[in-house]
Amino acid sequence: MKQVAILGPTASGKTALALTLARRYKGVILSLDSLALYKEIDIASAKPTLEERGDVPHFGIDVITPDMPFNVTLFFDLYRKAKAFAKEKGQPLIMVGGTSFYLKAMLEGMSEKPPISTATKARVQAALEDIAAVQTLAQTLDPVFAARTEKFDRYRLEKWLELYYETGEIPTAFQARTLQAPLIDSLPLFEIEVERALLRERIKERTQGMLAQGLVTEVQSLEERYGRKPACMKAIGIKEVLGYLDGMCSYEQMEIDIATHTAQLAKRQRTFNKTQFRQPIIKKPVDALAQAISPYM
Repeated sequence: MKQVAILGPTASGKTALALTLARRYKGVILSLDSLALYKEIDIASAKPTLEERGDVPHFGIDVITPDMPFNVTLFFDLYRKAKAFAKEKGQPLIMVGGTSFYLKAMLEGMSEKPPISTATKARVQAALEDIAAVQTLAQTLDPVFAARTEKFDRYRLEKWLELYYETGEIPTAFQARTLQAPLIDSLPLFEIEVERALLRERIKERTQGMLAQGLVTEVQSLEERYGRKPACMKAIGIKEVLGYLDGMCSYEQMEIDIATHTAQLAKRQRTFNKTQFRQPIIKKPVDALAQAISPYM
């Protein structure tokens, strides 16, 4: 069965490219986007509308409600369903999305993640007050992890430290010991290249478009129905609107904050794709990438 994955930072044109290829080759799309999973989060997730999806079969969109938790195993199940559907229909499967962690887990296998106790979390937060010391500790104890981690990447250092404190084992060794078999044996990877200045402009325009479509109203409705506890309520585009509704910033500042935080996310996505995949990724501008993908469809 033919299958490909399209990577790229947010607002780079992944969704449009996937839809173009799916229509051209009668393909099936699996969305690898953690926010698109949620029903009712339509504008903030920038998911394709029903009209845009048309008759292209989609998996990974509108799967759960905002108050439902999920983890990577949900994407494993969605992949199995999408693959079975595409195989039965004799159609290629196109995986697309900015949350590359899920794709990496399917390609390389997934390690166990023990529950992190409240005491461990508190200990980690205290240690992170001196993030340079945590970086040094990681470099000393776990050079494999340190080699593929950006200096002072707080999020990854936090997760590393949680695992180390909770298990008492070097995280890279723990993950290797508990690694499960990969779900996907072979998969061509493609990534959209886009100049940073152009991407920032696209992010700015998309932010303006989301607000014009009614992002503030969508977030108000989500808060009324689900409150602020669900993890999705901390997503970019939602948390900034909540700050605006709380009177913490002006409408104009909210718009700037959404665009800024989205650009920061795009940088993290690029870094992840560059450092976390073992196999080479074919990178080209969006128009050239469509041509590069065609032989695999």
